[in-house]
Amino acid sequence: MSEPKRSRLRSLLHSVLSRICWPFVLGCVSALGFEPHNLWPLTLIAVAALIDRIAASPTNRAAFLQGFCFATGQFLFTLSWIAKAFTYQANMPAWLGVAAVIALSLYLALFTGAASVFPRFMSRKLGLPFVVALAVAWMLLEWVRSFLLTGFAWNPLGIIWVSLPPIAQGASVFGSCGLSGMAVLMAGLLCLVGRRHWRPAIALALTVAAFGAFGFGYARSLRTVETTPINLRIVQPNISQDQRAVSSEVHRFDAIFSELSTKAGSQQPKLVLWPEAATAHVLDLEPKARTEISALLGPNDILLTGSESVVAREKGTPPEYHNSVFALDSQAALLWRYDKAHLVPFGEYLPLRPLLSRIGLSRVVAGTSDFTVGPGPRTFRLPNFPSVGVQICYEIIFAAHVVDSSHRPDLLFNPSNDAWFGESGPPQHLAHARLRAIEEGLPIVRSTPNGISAVISSRGELLASIPQHRRGTIDTLTPPPLPPTIFATFGHWATVVFALCLILVGAGHHLLGKRRPAAIA
Repeated sequence: MSEPKRSRLRSLLHSVLSRICWPFVLGCVSALGFEPHNLWPLTLIAVAALIDRIAASPTNRAAFLQGFCFATGQFLFTLSWIAKAFTYQANMPAWLGVAAVIALSLYLALFTGAASVFPRFMSRKLGLPFVVALAVAWMLLEWVRSFLLTGFAWNPLGIIWVSLPPIAQGASVFGSCGLSGMAVLMAGLLCLVGRRHWRPAIALALTVAAFGAFGFGYARSLRTVETTPINLRIVQPNISQDQRAVSSEVHRFDAIFSELSTKAGSQQPKLVLWPEAATAHVLDLEPKARTEISALLGPNDILLTGSESVVAREKGTPPEYHNSVFALDSQAALLWRYDKAHLVPFGEYLPLRPLLSRIGLSRVVAGTSDFTVGPGPRTFRLPNFPSVGVQICYEIIFAAHVVDSSHRPDLLFNPSNDAWFGESGPPQHLAHARLRAIEEGLPIVRSTPNGISAVISSRGELLASIPQHRRGTIDTLTPPPLPPTIFATFGHWATVVFALCLILVGAGHHLLGKRRPAAIA
């Protein structure tokens, strides 16, 4: 090989390493800060390195590629559990799960890539305005990805703070996207210190400290609302997804729920909580099943359980199917029904069904009919119990969309079927529930088939839990709620205000930097 060819090859390899491989590796490293690893300092270091590389990029295209490759590595690592879900559907080849993870990661990476270009319009060199612009773009584009094309809000960058209460409490003001902005600011501070840009580093440190102190101080100033606590029994039967697919096992599963739900000698009213799709019976159409289940309850107990529901329509029109939660009392009466509103694409409905079904694609959950969308967050009253809001499984990941704000509940119930999610999905899902508790100032209780079931305080603290792959119950009292937080009141507009404040800080620092040389002269 001639020397010119060797030179071109070395140049190509260097370009591939610099523009694609290194940011991809940094993204994989950053993923270690998410559950279940929770090594958040590595995430900050990786993002700091990304900021340095974006600032050094010669063109907008190169900056986009840095952010895109970084996010691709991060999402491939953190969303690998999705591939597991495809192994439970015989009509869906397992390789399609891997393809789904890759396609979804590439799509989500577009948002980070776009955020990486934005700072270059404010400043072409590394400094406080550059870092602030990236933080603003990052958190606002996370918000956009939470609703665009039905939205996928899984693992915002700010979720790394969920186990660090002093910072996580800021979600009560800025929301989870605001916490992502704080993560970028802290990573930017590391980058500035590493480059020995002391003046902007000090200014950024003061900015982070001011907003962080405000968020933490506000959250700690909230006092719990006086409510009458009631008894809860959360049931985790430890039934895996492959077991649920065996129809002959239904009676054994009913016996497990019966064993875990009955409490001999208890006269105190209790709220019994079963997971999503806990029973195979269609409760609104099967009075005999309702009678059998209600026999497990004490005279003043109420059961909340997941089940499919069927709604008849006009003659000749197929019925509607819903993924629902029912409230059942000891007299076998259905008190109310909640229908899931934010359905999982390819899990609970097949997008573009006429087209995709022709080429052999189907839902991950077996079935030829799609679920129907419910009306959205609702608050339900129960006799002698606190008011309850319900968010089924996937719904809990969507900040500012989990509570009926006009009728605020005292408690959120998040039944889930995390048995689909492999090993890393359930702890990530739990982290989302903890963030929603902080944002809304409401306690959240979770019941899942095989983990992680939990009781979460209104400040996001994990009060009790049953780990994965273990059968058991949690008997406890309902934690008290807090008053509506800033984020609960204003939703993502609070994040927008935070972004505007950061823009003012960045613009002010930029103007001062321009004036300083003239003053010295």
